[in-house]
Amino acid sequence: MSKEPSPERRPEALISELLASLGEDPARPGLRDTPERVVKALRFLTSGYAMDPKEILGRASFEESHRNLVIVRDIEMYSLCEHHLLPFVGRAHVGYVPNGSIVGLSKIARVVDAFARRLQVQERLTDQIADALVEAANPSGVGVVIEASHFCMMMRGVGKQHSSTVTSALRGSLLEDLKAREEFMRLIGPRAV
Repeated sequence: MSKEPSPERRPEALISELLASLGEDPARPGLRDTPERVVKALRFLTSGYAMDPKEILGRASFEESHRNLVIVRDIEMYSLCEHHLLPFVGRAHVGYVPNGSIVGLSKIARVVDAFARRLQVQERLTDQIADALVEAANPSGVGVVIEASHFCMMMRGVGKQHSSTVTSALRGSLLEDLKAREEFMRLIGPRAV
């Protein structure tokens, strides 16, 4: 049984302490409710820990003989970089080749959210989405491409405003069969974040 943290260790108190350590007055009118808002936002932005991708995909698997590429592209994606707790935002393109069953299309977007709403690195996020689809649907092939802009590169450090990062994860026929891989890449097309 987990017990409630002491008042000085509650997340809101820690955010107030952080604001004070930055030279702010957490009691001033504009910041008075900020600790509660930050905690609420962080709980939403990390709500993926409570989501089970197997359950999401398992509820929407249907027998179907279709054996050609299925792609859901331009899935909006928002995550937090685990290194700086700054956002990275972009689009995920997810494709798979069914092997006797298909997956509900909205569930693919929900799986993207389940993994994106965690502290992440883009490379792991891409692999997690691909592996979850392989595990849940047993497709002949899976392809995931994510294009994202990272605020840790834009707002601090190197300060590159127009850069984007592209990662891919290919499994099965989309990794092994050059023609299948080329079809997937052609169908997701050139994108801009």
